[in-house]
Order: sequence, then C-alpha cells, then structure tokens
Amino acid sequence: MYKPQFNKRRPILFRHFIRKGYALFACLGREVIIGVLSVATLQSASAATDDKKSSFEERPDTTRTERVHELDEVEVTGTSAPLALEQAARMVTVLSREEIQSSPAQSINDLLKYAVGVDVRQRGPIGTQTDIAIRGGTSEQITILLNGINICDPQTGHNAFDFPVDVSDIERIEVLEGPAGRVYGTSSLVGAVNIVTKSLTPNPSPSGEGSDYSLCPQSSHCSQNSQCSQNSHLPNYTNAQSFDIRVEGGSFGYLSVGGRASVSRGVWSNLLSGSLTRSDGYLRSASGHLNSDYAGGKAFYQGMYDDDAMRLRWHAGLSTKSFGSNTFYSAKFDEQYERTTKIYTAVYGENKLGWFHFRPSVYWNRNIDRFELIRGSEEKVPFNYHCTDVFGVHLNSYFDWVGGRTAIGAEFRNEDIVSGNLGEPLHSPKHISGTDRDYLYGLNRSNLSFHLEHNVLLDRMTLSAGFVAVKNTWNGMPFTFYPGVDMSYRVGNCWKIYASYNSSLRMPSFTELYYSVGGHKADKYLQPEEMRAVECGVKYTVAGVSAKACVFHHHLRNMIDWVLDPTAAEPVWESVNRTRVNSIGTEIRADFDLRRLLSSQQVLRKFQVAYCYINEDKQPLGQMQTQSKLEYLRHQLTASLQAVFFDRMGMTVKYRLHDRAGTYTTTAGEVLPYQAYGVVDVRLAWDAPRYSVYVEAANLLDKDYVDYGNVPQPGLWLTAGLKWHFR
Repeated sequence: MYKPQFNKRRPILFRHFIRKGYALFACLGREVIIGVLSVATLQSASAATDDKKSSFEERPDTTRTERVHELDEVEVTGTSAPLALEQAARMVTVLSREEIQSSPAQSINDLLKYAVGVDVRQRGPIGTQTDIAIRGGTSEQITILLNGINICDPQTGHNAFDFPVDVSDIERIEVLEGPAGRVYGTSSLVGAVNIVTKSLTPNPSPSGEGSDYSLCPQSSHCSQNSQCSQNSHLPNYTNAQSFDIRVEGGSFGYLSVGGRASVSRGVWSNLLSGSLTRSDGYLRSASGHLNSDYAGGKAFYQGMYDDDAMRLRWHAGLSTKSFGSNTFYSAKFDEQYERTTKIYTAVYGENKLGWFHFRPSVYWNRNIDRFELIRGSEEKVPFNYHCTDVFGVHLNSYFDWVGGRTAIGAEFRNEDIVSGNLGEPLHSPKHISGTDRDYLYGLNRSNLSFHLEHNVLLDRMTLSAGFVAVKNTWNGMPFTFYPGVDMSYRVGNCWKIYASYNSSLRMPSFTELYYSVGGHKADKYLQPEEMRAVECGVKYTVAGVSAKACVFHHHLRNMIDWVLDPTAAEPVWESVNRTRVNSIGTEIRADFDLRRLLSSQQVLRKFQVAYCYINEDKQPLGQMQTQSKLEYLRHQLTASLQAVFFDRMGMTVKYRLHDRAGTYTTTAGEVLPYQAYGVVDVRLAWDAPRYSVYVEAANLLDKDYVDYGNVPQPGLWLTAGLKWHFR
C-alpha cells in the first residue's frame, strides 16, 4: 500500500508555462498560462441562442429534417476529441433548450429528474441540496462541469450542484453515462453532467436567427474534413443587445427575481445574469420552528472574443445560499443549518485555423461551507467550517490525418482545503473570516493525468480507443492506466448499434479521508475507487420517431464505505475500501414527434417515455454493519407530453415513477423500506415575442414521498411567473 506524503504547504502556482504559444495566444498580445497537453473538453456550442420564439413555437422556415441535422452537428462530451452527436460512438443524453424552457423546473436539479438513469435525491426543493448519481452510483462518483470546466468539490459531493446560473441561462445539458476516465480523469467513475450556458453570438447569420458559421467544415467545430469556399467560414460581425427580467412567486413564501443582459459589439460579447431566491420552507422542527427555509443568490458573467483565427471565452460565477437543513444529516437533530458560498472562474479558448487544434483552459474554484448542527447555538456544538480551493490547467489538442482524428493531452489539478476538522494539523492556523476561530487543519493534493485517444471515422462506423494515465501526489500512487474503447456502426439509414468498454477511478473526498467526529473514524490511507464497465445498445431513428435501448454491466471495486463492527468494545463507523459491487441494468427511451405521426392534428407536439432498471449485487461484509445500503433506483420511469393551444399557449405534463431499493431507520428506531412513488409536474405558459406568462405545479397530486429517509419532500407547490424580453 502506498502511504500518503502529506503536503502542508500550498504549492506555488504555475507562473509561466509557455511564453509564446500558437497563433491563438499570440493574438492576445500577452502571456497566457498554458498547461501540458490535457483532456479535451467541450468548450462551446454551435447552437443558436436567440429567444425570439417561444419554447413551444418553431421557426416557420425550419423543417424537422433541418432541426435534426442541427442537433446532430452539436458537439457533445463522450470522447476526448470533439465529435458531432450523430458521429459519437458513445451515447450521450442531451436535454435541449426547447426541453429546458418547457419544463416545470425551479432548478437544474429539477431538470435532471427526468433524465432516465440519473438519480436525483433531494433533501430540499429549489436546489437547496441535492445528491445526484448515475446508474446506481453515488453523488461522489460523477464529474460536474460548467461549460466543460470541472467544478467538482473535493470536500463532499453534497453541494456539488450549487451552480451560479439560472435555468434560463442554459443552452443544453449533456449527460454521459458510464465511466469517463479518459475524458475527465478522476471523479468520473460512473458518468458526467455538463451544463452548457447559452452561447454568446457576436456574429449572427443574415437570417437573424443566430450563428451558423460553426457548421463550416473549416472551423474548429467541424467534425469532417470536407471542403468549402475560402471565405465561407468567416463570420458576419454585427452588433446586438438584449435584456430579460423574470419574476416568480408561489407556495411556502417562495419568491424569485432575476435578470439577464447581453451585449455584442463586433468580435466582443458579454453576458451578465443574476437572481435572488427565497422561501419560508415547508417543514417544522419538533419545537415548531420552520427549518427548511432558503435564501440564496446567483451571479454569472461570461465574455467572449471571437474573430476569424481564434475564439477566447471566460466566465466568473458566484453562488451563495443559506438554508435550514432540518434532518439532512442526522435524524436526531432537526434544527440543522448550512451556508455555502461558491466562486467559479475560468478562461478557455480555441484556434480556428490550421490542422492542429488547441483548446486550452485555466480555472480556479473556491468553496466555503459552514454547518451548524444546532442552528445558531455554537456554544452547544461548535460550527464546522471548511474552505477548498481548486486550481486546474488544461491544454486540449487534436488533429486530423489520413488515419482519423487523434487527441492527446494532459491535466493538472490542485486541490487544497483548510478546515476545522478535516486534514492534517496546520503549522500556522488560518483565521476564519467573520469569526473568532481559526482553521486548524488542512491538506493539499495534486493530480496529474495524460491521455491519448484515436478516432476512426468511416462512412458508417466510428471507433474511439484510448487511455488515461493518472498520478496523485496525496497517496503516492504511481501512474495508473485506465483504457477504454467505443464503437458504433450505422445499419442502413435508420439503425445504429454500438458497444463500449471503459474504466475509470474516483479519488476519495476529504470527508472520507478525515471525518473523525461524532462516532466516525476516517482512514487517511484510503485508495481510489475503480470501475470497469461494458455496454451495448441500439438506436433507431425514422421520420417522427427516435428510440434507443441498451444493456450495461458495471464492476466496482475498492468502493469506499462506512462500516461498523457491533462486537467491538467501542463501535465506531470507519471508512474502508472493502466493498465490491456488480451492477446490471438496461435503459429504453423513445421520442415521438406527434405532429408528423398525427398530421391531422396540431395540438399534441411531442411525447417522450423512458425506463431504466438496475440490479446491484454487493459483496457481503459478514457481521459488519454498513452505511452503504445500496439505496439506488431499481425502477425508474419517466414520461413527458407537450401540447400547444391557440398557437401561443403551451402545456407540458411530466411524470416520473421511482422505486428505490434499500431501507432507512426512523427516529423511533423502526426500519422501513423505501416506498415507490409517482409524481406529476405541469407547466402552462403563454409565450409572446416580448413576454411570457406561466403557471407551474410541482407534485400536482400532492404525493407524500422521501428521497432520503426522515426528510419528507414538499407536497403540491404552485408557482406563477412572468418574463419580459427586450431586444
């Protein structure tokens, strides 16, 4: 076993990597921090972002075939080199802008509830706190990305979905299911979720409906090496500006206001958005206090410089929230409280000319957390304070040659924490701002990874194969290789079959390494979790119908678990690497364009239905008790229906059925199994060119249910809102 070599000092960040880079950075007129070659990330989208039409309305000059073609051209995660959705050998679920705008959702977490295979376990609404897992995994085992930038919190996965963007800022959401080590390195054990914000478009097409130059074969977005005229890829620069305002109110004292402004001047674009949200809450403690209240704010800025030779983007975001956490972490205490603040910054770019493509990025994220076991009573139980800083450098690169498309790269990521109880004792305690206390503990670790991948793109077949080599300074691990291969083949014009084998890892969180309070004893020598997975499936597409089905098998070893030996003199929960889990599952999804299939009517627009089944087999631990009860969704069914009345009035009805495996213990000591439940959500909207009025009902049938034991979810929640659009 490799013993950690603890680094108690923060390393000096990279000052200069390369003084003179490719033309991409020469144009900047200054030095740009560049890392060694890194994992390719999805940095930008070619989808247009004009909101002139409603979420239920389509451009009259756009046919269904054209829209399908546009979707297929969108680059998606799944490989290290960018590929169009239709070319990708691996299946990626994409929640489009149309689906997002028409969904009854208060947060990004709500949107993911209807992505089959994704397990959204809420402890509170409005995105208060949500654990999101993929295909029976845990919330620690997925990578969370914002515009392709890794924003995972190494302290814990509980607050990983504190995004600085509103639902209205999102262009699309991509869900990659299964190990994604060779694309995203550590933490992508069972998949990844990428939130893509609306594109800044300084150069709309002559039609005024957004940018179309990114589909040009000579641009950096192109997925094929076809020819076009010398100047067909050059953008048509124009000036534009827009301003949106949103106001919402509803049940339980819910109120949310937000706005977004964007300005484009030639090659420069800027977008700024912000929102404030609050709620009184829906749960009371035993003493009668409302303790599921919420107050939070978001701010997000995104800029872009885009000319003929290069595209440079940058963003900065802030998410802050305070919420009553009731019985979130312990059923014995029902007046818990938490406050989190997250800061996200990144700069990323790409060159458009030449045969060798660079996609570098540099980012820094900060996460601050304060937890109160007894709200406002630090004299009874001291508050827990944590602050993590994550710095990362990517340099993504790929090139096309006669043998296909090859991607090479590397990633450097440094994770640092100072805390009241996590880590090694600090030589010099650091003051906690706004308090009379100090951070007494801390830990610093760095991760370095290299990847190589090659894609063969034939007329009907796509083959992607490669590996990632990972080394982490914290536990002294040598470079370890995790290979993967994906293959797809198009049969005729309607069918596509695919198969894949992938492997990945997940480094332990700081909590799993050092949380040794309240009857817990962590092991700082924990090894990474590792997974191997195989998957095969088929996709069918014909006019008006799109369907896909797959089966998969996951083998997880060294799973990090908390176990207790009841025969010990002083039983405590210990973090260990003792568990192996085998998972077998299947997913089925079908989308129907009802306007094409039922051309005699124009009311019903789209119907979607999906189902996922998972069965997990956990290695027995003898007499040991375990906190990992494999509380996964054994059965998951989702359905959605869109309809339009009077041209401008649209309605979306969504249904989800969850049947969870596992049990939980009530405050009275009774062990109960999780009960299956079905929830209906509805959105009714009137969309005009300059404004939108809508009403939403979450949990329309007022069902009683829990995602976590002893944390009941709200019943019927009504929301009404108004949006104004200024161009």
